[in-house]
This record gives sequence, structure tokens and C-alpha cells, in this order.
Amino acid sequence: MTTSTAVTNLMKWALAGITVLTFSTPVAAQPPGLVVSVAASMHDALDEIAGLYRVATGVPVSLNTGSSSTLARQIVEGAPVAVFLSADDLQMDVVQNAGRIVAGTRTALLTNELAIVVPADAPSTFTLTMLLEGRVARLAMGESASVPAGVYGRRWLEHEGAWSRLQAKVIPFPTVRAVLSAVEAGRVDAGIVYATDARGAAVRLVAALPAKDHGYLNIVHPAAVLVGPAVAEGRRFLQFLQGPAARAVFDRRGFGRSAVLGAPKPQVRREEE
Repeated sequence: MTTSTAVTNLMKWALAGITVLTFSTPVAAQPPGLVVSVAASMHDALDEIAGLYRVATGVPVSLNTGSSSTLARQIVEGAPVAVFLSADDLQMDVVQNAGRIVAGTRTALLTNELAIVVPADAPSTFTLTMLLEGRVARLAMGESASVPAGVYGRRWLEHEGAWSRLQAKVIPFPTVRAVLSAVEAGRVDAGIVYATDARGAAVRLVAALPAKDHGYLNIVHPAAVLVGPAVAEGRRFLQFLQGPAARAVFDRRGFGRSAVLGAPKPQVRREEE
């Protein structure tokens, strides 16, 4: 990427108004807190689950939220994180190859699917076919070389033979939640996000792309405990993420269960073209 391109992208990303949230620090009477790095697309669910975990165990959880690639880089460089939830396997591979994952803890926690969304006030006649034909001026998606949703989005567009038509119209963002914010604000004509992000957002769903119809889009969100001083607590939190209280939160927010965890993925309605 050239310097001018990087500056241009940073200016685009600034429009998203991204905020990384850190939660309450523990008081003296409480056990040490647990630091969890979580992909932005899973932040809201983890925020809710962190509250449940604190009630159940007394241990506060601080969430370090951002793009999976940024979080992976922080962990490789030694960030004091106990658990990592990535939006894709590629960034978890980066962490694992650096020797930061506790053996046997990497888990295919969740599944998801891509969704194509447009602003809520976009013409109702807009269809998936129109997007693939290149009939948009601005398409928001995650950075296609590093942000998991952007990587998946480019893979889909290439598979459909539309990437060459749309590449020049793509506005890249550092997280999928930033893409969603741009669509909600009407700053772009359409966006590629996760189906879980589209649920309840002020956007119109054009189409979902389930893995059963697009096998090359087998989206898995893995989790793992990281090497460090909080391995025991990290293991307990990962176990909590797989338990009924957390599972109810994930189900309600539209995340699917991986085949390893043995449950079908809820389907998102596909709008008729």
C-alpha cells in the first residue's frame, strides 16, 4: 500500500467514529480482572456476557475491542491478554504460530454469515443483482487484505465475477462495525457486514449469504486462552463462553454454533429480488 493510499484510507476510516471500549476496573476487594481481546463484530455480545460472568464469579472482564488483525498483532507483541476471540481462523493462526495460545484451548466458538445491507431509506428496488452489476457508487466493506469480513467479502465478489467492476468503488474500513455505521449514516450506497451486525441495525437487509449456499464462505469465529499469568481464569472464562448463559446471548444475537458445538445455525431471511 502506498503512503498516499494509506492516508486516504485513514481519512475514510475516521468517518466511522470507532471507539474501543474498556470496562470498569476491579476494586481492591475483588479478584484481579480478566482482559479479553474481542473482534469488534462480537463486542456487544461479549459486553453482555462479561456482565453475566462478573455476577457468576465476581471477576470483572475488560474488553479490548478492535479489528482481529490489530488484536492479533498486539498479542504477538506481548499484550497482557488472557483470551482472544477472533473473527476468523487466519488471525488466530497468527497468534498460534507465535506460540501465544495455550495448547488444547483453541475452540471454534461461533459461526456467522455475510449480509449485504443498504441504508434504511434506500430505494426498495435495489437488489443483489444490481450490486453485482456494479450499479453503486460507494460500497463499504472491511479492508480486503486484513479485516476478516473484508477478506470474506472480496472472496464472494471474486467468486461472483464482480470484484473487477467494484474494486474502484470500495471504501475500506478497519472493522465491520465501522462499515455498518457508514451504511446507517447513508454515507455509502451499500455495505458488506456480518448477518449478526445487520440484526436490529438501522439498515435494510438485501441478502444474506449462508455457508450452505456458499461453501467457500464458511465463517468461523474462534476463541483461545493465551499464554500468560491468567491461564486458569482464562480457561474458566472460555468454558463460560461455551455454557448455557453465554450460549443464550449468542443465540439471541444471531450467532450460530459450529459443528464442533453441535447446533444448527439460525437462518437470516433473504429479501426477494
